Amino acid sequence: VVGFQPGLTKMKLVVLVTGANSGIGLALCGRLLSEVPEGLQLCLACRNMHRAEVARSALLTSHPTAHITLLQMDTSSISSVIKAAQEVRLRYEHLDYLYLNAGIMPNPQLDVKAFFKGLFSSRIISMFATGEGILTQQDNVTSDGLQEVFATNLFGHFLFARELEPLLCHTHRSSQLIWTSSSNAHRSAFDLEDMQHRRGTQPYSSSKYASDLLSLALNTRYNKQGLYSSVICPGFVMTNLTYNILPSFLWTLLMPIFWLIRVFTHTFTLTPYNGAEALFCLFKQKPESLDPYAKYHSLTSGLGKNYTEPKKMDIDLEMSELLYKKLLILESHVKKKNSL
Repeated sequence: VVGFQPGLTKMKLVVLVTGANSGIGLALCGRLLSEVPEGLQLCLACRNMHRAEVARSALLTSHPTAHITLLQMDTSSISSVIKAAQEVRLRYEHLDYLYLNAGIMPNPQLDVKAFFKGLFSSRIISMFATGEGILTQQDNVTSDGLQEVFATNLFGHFLFARELEPLLCHTHRSSQLIWTSSSNAHRSAFDLEDMQHRRGTQPYSSSKYASDLLSLALNTRYNKQGLYSSVICPGFVMTNLTYNILPSFLWTLLMPIFWLIRVFTHTFTLTPYNGAEALFCLFKQKPESLDPYAKYHSLTSGLGKNYTEPKKMDIDLEMSELLYKKLLILESHVKKKNSL
C-alpha cells in the first residue's frame, strides 16, 4: 500500500479526504498539515493514483515529517468503494474526520445567450456564484447502471460512510462527516421520484441538493452514536471543475471582474485555499455545536480575509428521511447485484 507504514493506526487523529489530489481537497490537506503537524494521520482517497502520488509528494515537500497515505477509490464504482472501505477498516481502528469532497460536473454546457444577458444585469453575481440558469450537463451511466454524477457525488460517498460505520461510530468519541456541497444545490433541480436525475439536465445541482438532504438524515440516525454530519459550500472557486465551463481566454478576461466583484460580495473565494476555509473551520469546531440545518459557507472579503458563515438550507426532515430510505433500498440492490 503506497505510503502506508504499520504502527500509524493509533495516532491521535485520522482524517480521510476524498478527491484529495487537486483543488479544494488538496488545499484542505495542506491547511490541515500546517495546523496539526504532529499526531495527524492523513489519508488521500483518489481515483487516479498517479495524480495522488504527485499530490502526496507536493504535500511532503512542504511538510516532510507528515504521515500521508494513499487510498485508491473511484466513488462512481460500487466495487471500488467497497474495496476501499475494506482497506480502511484494515488500516485504522477509528476515523475522526471523513471529508466527502470528490465530485464531478461532466460536459458542462453553457447557455451562451443567458450568460451574456446575465453579464449586463443585476443577476451577474448570483449567476456566477450559483450557476443557476446558465449551466446544464450531459450525464453518463456507470458500469453499475447508475447515473454517473449521482454515483460519484452522492451514492458512492453514502455507501463508503455506511461501510465505515465501525470506525466512525463510537460512544466515547465523536467523529465528523463533512460534505462539500455547493450554492448550486437547488431544490428545483431535485426530484425524489428521480433521485438519480435520469430525466433532467442539472445532475450536479440535483446531487448537491441530495447531499444537503442526506446530511440531515445522517444526523437523525447517527448523532446518538457519536457521528455528526455537516455541509459546506466553498464559494465560487477556480478549479478544474470551473475551468471546463468556459474557454480559457474568457476566464482570463473575466478574472479582473471577479476580483472587483469580491469587494461587494464575499462568495467569490476564487482560490482553492480560500474555498477550503469552511472545510478547515469545521475541523476546529465541536461537531455537537454545529447546526444540522445550516450550510457553512467559505467567504473571502475584498481585502482577502477568509471566514465562515452558516446559512439555513432549503431542506426539510421528511424529505431527507424519504431520500435516506430510498438510498438504503438502492444500497441493498447494488450489493446483491455485485454479490457483496
